Amino acid sequence: MSTQELDSKIAALRELQTTIDQLTAELEAVKDQVKAEMAERGEETIIGNGWRASWKVIESSRFDAKALKAADPDTYARFTITTRTSRFCVN
Repeated sequence: MSTQELDSKIAALRELQTTIDQLTAELEAVKDQVKAEMAERGEETIIGNGWRASWKVIESSRFDAKALKAADPDTYARFTITTRTSRFCVN
């Protein structure tokens, strides 16, 4: 692929990312409006014509690796594994 073709692909990528970011912001704004209405009504679930929305508090328990590392670094080191991933960035 030539440099011109890559320039074109990167320009398209940036334009698509901008569109995704704008749509994501719009999506979150609409979600926030619905959640605000649910909070105002004091309801965790609302039902409409062909849809149902729920907004509930969910509790979960997760392992706190940071706390273990601070409390017992040797145990933390024994059970730590290294992984490799690839990251694609365009600046």
